[in-house]
Amino acid sequence: MASTAASSIRRGVHTTIQSLSSASAELTKAAINLPSTYSNYVASNSSSVSTIESSLRSLTYLLPGARLHDTELASESVHTFVQLLSIYHDHILKNRAVILALSPTVLKTKNIKLQKPKPSLHARYTTFWTSSSSLYNKIATVLKIAQYTELLWEMIARRRGGEKTRWRVVVLLESFKAVCRLLLMRLTNLRPTLTPPMPLREDFAPTSPEQQEEEFAEEEYPSDNFDVKNVLGDAGVPTPPLSDSGKQAASSLSITEPYNMPRTGLTLPTLPSPETASAYLLNHVLTADDVKPAKQLLHRLTTMRGQAAEVLYTLRPLIYALLMQRVARTYGYEGNKWKRHWAPWLVGVSIEYLARQLAKRDLATRVPGGARTGLSALEREELKKRGWNLAWWGMRGAFYENVTKGWIHGAAESLKGKPLLDLVGGIIEDYEYLWGNYYFSTATM
Repeated sequence: MASTAASSIRRGVHTTIQSLSSASAELTKAAINLPSTYSNYVASNSSSVSTIESSLRSLTYLLPGARLHDTELASESVHTFVQLLSIYHDHILKNRAVILALSPTVLKTKNIKLQKPKPSLHARYTTFWTSSSSLYNKIATVLKIAQYTELLWEMIARRRGGEKTRWRVVVLLESFKAVCRLLLMRLTNLRPTLTPPMPLREDFAPTSPEQQEEEFAEEEYPSDNFDVKNVLGDAGVPTPPLSDSGKQAASSLSITEPYNMPRTGLTLPTLPSPETASAYLLNHVLTADDVKPAKQLLHRLTTMRGQAAEVLYTLRPLIYALLMQRVARTYGYEGNKWKRHWAPWLVGVSIEYLARQLAKRDLATRVPGGARTGLSALEREELKKRGWNLAWWGMRGAFYENVTKGWIHGAAESLKGKPLLDLVGGIIEDYEYLWGNYYFSTATM
């Protein structure tokens, strides 16, 4: 009896060990295949992934209380994680787009129809440099990561080491970004640096397969229920209606609603509106910029004035951060008096305005037509972005502390105690805390 019990125990232990080993092997295999499985899911569901990212990003912005004083670090950590995850998703989708573009047989095998609209000028230019220079791609990616994580690093530095450590981290990050931008300018043969320096997701992510034609064929022409008599009549030829009662008046026809044909009962698809047709045609019209080589969409900075303008624009955030650090050190990093000091703000605005004027004068003397008619659409778009970025000076430094802050605080107070508007006032107060205490909350580069 004892030997039988011992043998049964041994068999049970052996069976348990085998089951545990097999479960461990399955878990190991699943863990090894997890990256490829996740990559395949992202590549096959790009629109869903983008929607989820947007929802999480909006949640960190709009969730009441997410930006309060004691939880801003947690909220910014979630936001930064989503931004970094989007970089990884962009990498997956870009690789898939390249594979599909180089392998048309894959499209036929999987019955995938990719729409290829005319690429934007920004996409053409940035795709050219990221594909022709691996160093450009790496530096642009690192710069993007630095921009996504800069506010989180500033929050961590302030919590761990106070204002002194915070400004050291701010200056270090601005120095790093300035070096990256100068390297990108050098790699592009002295051309201005675009914002952003990499293609956007909508420029390379493949569209989802179109099923409209198949659905139309299945719904409008069902092969099993097709009856010749219903279409051609008893004599086998089209028969007119017995009276005019089945006819529809011409005024009842509409290009926005399906039209049912009286004899056959089939439904004609709706016609596109003139505005839709015009937009479609304009989107497929080739312009002078569309036939230019990608690298010629931005003029080279061949003069000292143009190069000085771009260098000043690139170094402006670093100079402003150094001046703010110096003023804060002078006042001992305590209180808000040093934030009201006008010198750093005036110098920063002056440098950015000077860089803009130098660039315009350089274009006027070097490019036929100047900044008005001699620039490509991509250059005009970049100049417009830089012009709008000047408005952010109203949310920085002394101007914010002395002027803008009072207006924002008054607007938030006026919304308190009102239904729904009280939520908006709370969000404004949360952002007011960010704008007044963190440098990178209003950074544009």
